[in-house]
Amino acid sequence: MPKRSLIILQSLWAMERRQPDGIERSIEHNIAMIQEAGFDGISTSCTDPARVALVARALAGSGLAVEGMCFPRTIDHLKCAIDLARDLDVLHLNVQPDIRPRRLAECIPLLEGWIRVAQDAGVPIYFETHRNRMTTDLLFTLDLLDLVPEMRLLADLSHFLVGREFWYPISDEDEALIRQVLDRSWAFHGRVASREQIQVEITFSQHKMWLDLFLRWWKYGFKSWQRRARSDACLSFTCELGPQPYAITDRDGKDTTDRWREALLLKSLVRDVFEEAMNDERTPRGNGLVA
Repeated sequence: MPKRSLIILQSLWAMERRQPDGIERSIEHNIAMIQEAGFDGISTSCTDPARVALVARALAGSGLAVEGMCFPRTIDHLKCAIDLARDLDVLHLNVQPDIRPRRLAECIPLLEGWIRVAQDAGVPIYFETHRNRMTTDLLFTLDLLDLVPEMRLLADLSHFLVGREFWYPISDEDEALIRQVLDRSWAFHGRVASREQIQVEITFSQHKMWLDLFLRWWKYGFKSWQRRARSDACLSFTCELGPQPYAITDRDGKDTTDRWREALLLKSLVRDVFEEAMNDERTPRGNGLVA
């Protein structure tokens, strides 16, 4: 019998060191590290033809899956990204709409156009929840979902937590808003934020409450996806612990933690949470929210 499954990807952007010594690993080295560590694939941008060709050569024969990233401002921008994505045989394209209309009506023609272009090309697209994009605001994004039912999200909840500065513990109202996002999400990007910082060190004890919050949100999202997905569907989760200025640094400009080590930990935690979600047979309680 077909079984829903999870693949965990590692962001190539997150592999950048950006340390004071100026040393950067090659794309080939980074992809080898990702494969040897047991990741199922990578996430990479599909905007620069030369870089896409380099990544394609480095991936040849690896068997690694690929999530494409793009930042379109127009319909034609997405068409170009789709052409490049085909060179990488992407699972899907993660779309960060690089435009910030003030009115919902201005967004609809673009969203519907992007969706139509992707359907014609046979390439799934998901719209990432991300600051400084069309989806920068949580409430605006929820209104877009109401107006464009075909819109599917890729949930990076760190942006909404920082953008709205939710109090901790999370109120029932804010929890319900996040669950509306998760109920329309078909892929995930993973980092842990606090209400003040976009990326906190998950191995620091003072941040455990935020790590636990995100694991709980992801578990709900996995369970929601399970209810909507085909019986043989595959869910992608990208570890995206970014380099500075996402990563917090000390006075010497060095990361305060080992982001690669934390990515490996995050991979393990997410696999466990996914298995728990798939095996969890509990029914909704009380207010209808699943634990």
